[in-house]
Amino acid sequence: MPDIVLTTLNARYSHASFGLRYLMANLGDLREQAVIREFDLQRPLEEVRDEILRESPRIVGIGVYIWNTGKIFALVDLIRRSSPDTVIILGGPEVSFETEQQTICAKADYVLCGEADLLFAQYCRRILDEDLPDLKTVQADPPSLSDLVLPYDLYDEEDVTHRLVYVEASRGCPFHCEYCLSSMDDTVRRFDLDRLFPAFQSLLERGVRQFKFVDRTFNLHIDFCIEILDFFLCGTRPASFCISR
Repeated sequence: MPDIVLTTLNARYSHASFGLRYLMANLGDLREQAVIREFDLQRPLEEVRDEILRESPRIVGIGVYIWNTGKIFALVDLIRRSSPDTVIILGGPEVSFETEQQTICAKADYVLCGEADLLFAQYCRRILDEDLPDLKTVQADPPSLSDLVLPYDLYDEEDVTHRLVYVEASRGCPFHCEYCLSSMDDTVRRFDLDRLFPAFQSLLERGVRQFKFVDRTFNLHIDFCIEILDFFLCGTRPASFCISR
């Protein structure tokens, strides 16, 4: 049985959770003790709870997004009542700000705000070692992108065949639009293309034909943008891409 279950409710089946795959990829030696169990909003929450708890996990990490906040609140309550000793860790954009005002955060054991790609593994390691962290809510320092393990090998054949494959070339945004959470971070960091292109090529060779970029400002640096476009236009196989908004 895995010690860690990573889960979320995607908007629909065709979406694959990019965030869960990043957390899994960066678990280090804990990766073999973890599984991803993702669902869509149409699944009855009792079924979701039962499938998660069937693994008898010690830790459940849940991604919270604008489209699933209400149902995740109910799911956390179901898990808490059915398995009170299971440690629940929340993360994602919808619990990265104003956490003290959110009832869902009070129901969880820990809330990791911001880019918790590496922090999640640190918390899991301490919890499994029974060295429980004192801070319930913590703001993650943005990790150096060079320190992250890329998650693209975690897209399985079902993802490649039937679902959207999300990718990114940068994080952050220099603008301050009042309606956007990205306005809270005015720095932009870019991934090394020498790391990205082999990963993208591997996806191409596995049959991926559409790459959905989640970058907030894909064309901010034109030279960088052109290099990526050239890769897809001049690569060994045709592909398309789109920018997530």
